[in-house]
Amino acid sequence: MSDFTSDFWGLFVAAATLVSIVGCGVLLWTQTTKRPPTGVKAELHGNVWDGDLQEYNNPLPRWWMWLFYITIVFSLLYLVFYPGLGSFAGKSGWSSAAAYQAEMKAAEAQYGPIFNQFAGMDLAQVAKDPKARAMGERLFQNHCAQCHGADAGGAIGFPNLRDNDWLYGSDPAIIKTSIAEGRNGIMPPLGEAVGGEPGIAQVTHYVRSLSSLPHDASLAKEGATKFALCAACHGADAKGNPAMGAPNLTDGVWLYSSSEASIAESIRLGRNNRMPGQKEFLGEAKVHLLAAYVYSLSEKK
Repeated sequence: MSDFTSDFWGLFVAAATLVSIVGCGVLLWTQTTKRPPTGVKAELHGNVWDGDLQEYNNPLPRWWMWLFYITIVFSLLYLVFYPGLGSFAGKSGWSSAAAYQAEMKAAEAQYGPIFNQFAGMDLAQVAKDPKARAMGERLFQNHCAQCHGADAGGAIGFPNLRDNDWLYGSDPAIIKTSIAEGRNGIMPPLGEAVGGEPGIAQVTHYVRSLSSLPHDASLAKEGATKFALCAACHGADAKGNPAMGAPNLTDGVWLYSSSEASIAESIRLGRNNRMPGQKEFLGEAKVHLLAAYVYSLSEKK
């Protein structure tokens, strides 16, 4: 990968850009210098449309030609002042990264105090403040709704944030940690460990029996003994382990649906769910507001 960070590529980009611009000028010049003598009619190309519509070999209009030359000159002047020629930064010193940082700094100066007024408050207290919830909702719609839905009702693979079922617990501090640091929930594939497809079917029916879903009792009985492999995370009573993010399998709440096929797929192939951390992007104050809003969504307050 070191080849892609050498000076060669900067020179290559600069050369390719200049050759392309000069090439446009040369092409334009060669196509506008061949004009028929005065009084001589331009030749036909030989193409005919709609029976009588023909194309003459006339040169480009002079206004169009000069406009094209102006754009070429403009592009060269632009590349003198702004980045575009490989590693050459331009005489103006402008960069998109610097412009972004300046905008972020200005936004922080303007809006930072608005967010910071809640930063020192207890999160549960912030969740009761109408103004704070309104701000948190806007943050949620911008940064969380893409996965959890505009109503925070979730989808397959994305938790519902409006119920009382929490993979890592419903404590406000834990919710804030999930948002700030992110989560990476991993269930290893256990298909081979439980005995292949027959064992997968048995454990699937046992898991379905835990929440009173329709199941085959004989298969569930066999699956109960093999569930010991799952109990390491989900617990012997299958009620889950918030410290690991292992879900409760007895409450009727399903992240990937309760269908036989979906449960079997989870056992066979495992699951890998990642929620990205938002602390670096949003900052402490916004994460605090967002966590308060998410906490307020739950029916358990």
